[in-house]
Amino acid sequence: MDKHKGKLKFRQDGTFTIAQFTDIHWIDGSEADMRSRALMEQVILEEKPDLIVYTGDVIYTGKVGEGKRPCLDPSGAFRDAVASAERNRIPWAVVFGNHDTEQYITREELASLVEAMDYAVSAGGPEHVHGYSNFVLEVVGNGGHSAAALYGFDSGAYSPLPRVRGYDWIRRDQIDWYMNESRTIIDRNGGEPLPALAFFHIPLPEYRQVWETETCYGSKHEDVCSPQLNSGLFAAMIEAGGVMGTFCGHDHVNDYWGELHGIRLCYGRATGYNTYGREGFPRGSRLIRLREGEPTFESWLRLDDGTVVMEQQEHIPVKG
Repeated sequence: MDKHKGKLKFRQDGTFTIAQFTDIHWIDGSEADMRSRALMEQVILEEKPDLIVYTGDVIYTGKVGEGKRPCLDPSGAFRDAVASAERNRIPWAVVFGNHDTEQYITREELASLVEAMDYAVSAGGPEHVHGYSNFVLEVVGNGGHSAAALYGFDSGAYSPLPRVRGYDWIRRDQIDWYMNESRTIIDRNGGEPLPALAFFHIPLPEYRQVWETETCYGSKHEDVCSPQLNSGLFAAMIEAGGVMGTFCGHDHVNDYWGELHGIRLCYGRATGYNTYGREGFPRGSRLIRLREGEPTFESWLRLDDGTVVMEQQEHIPVKG
């Protein structure tokens, strides 16, 4: 594959399959990291994805507890974390999380590392847009024309404002960039949006809303740790049209999805062992399958014991 020139393409049977790996938290190649790699290798072997998307916290560069080693070589750790994709020659994309660049490496340095790797198809994004892992990818259909679009957003790390606690938010210039990219695709496609998916690390505030107001499928074992500010990305996606589903990570023991105003808001399934989890909630991966010409997608989970979960448990909110 020629670096950055190999196009993403639907298969002859009209399918395109994506494996989402999230919150790997690779540190130093310890036993826990090796278990994460074994899980990713298993998913690749069984599912044969056409693309892998890493939705943040690929590595963990934050502070560690007493007696534990920090990630002193973040570049090496990142290469190790994505080695399964590289070794299997699978195109991959990444959006950064809050723990990828806490210390020892900057987002700009990590983006440069990604762009230098052989099978990475996402780039650092436009220079004038906030963040270093914004991307738009198009998937070419069997007729030779773009048939689907994939957006990635750098959801940042922590709030830059002292009076606003918690996590960062998708910035206004990122939303403007997305709207411009969306309009360009619509214009090229005869005035119609392409079926599209969006990926980011930190869940949007609408992830809490969908759980509280709509029937969802899957588990919620912790709070939705979205930003305190709602900067309007979800509204922009509704207005632009095309986006059928969004995929995030960040909250390791949430894996639910629900539909809000025609968009399916989906959590991935946490992949990494070098971080917190929950008893009886195995690590895994979310799989996503597009079909050329169809404005919908299938999704399922593959867990570390090989179990495939096609239908998740229904959650009906209590409406007072």
